[in-house]
Amino acid sequence: MNKIPLDTLIDFKGNMYELTCVAIKEANILANPGCGGREIEEENGKIVSEVLSRALNGDIAYTKEEEAKDNPTL
Repeated sequence: MNKIPLDTLIDFKGNMYELTCVAIKEANILANPGCGGREIEEENGKIVSEVLSRALNGDIAYTKEEEAKDNPTL
């Protein structure tokens, strides 16, 4: 079972608001049917824990909204 990585979360030096927004959006995506959330839960995992782990490990790629406006190729 995947647990929220509290030590990593406490030691996180980046923008916590940004990390939270990314995690919320990713959790919403996984919660949709066919997007992987069911598989996580079938393995006794939790979507929020999985998403936080991925976000803290840098496994979720994202672009800040203002960067995307400045560079439309992103």
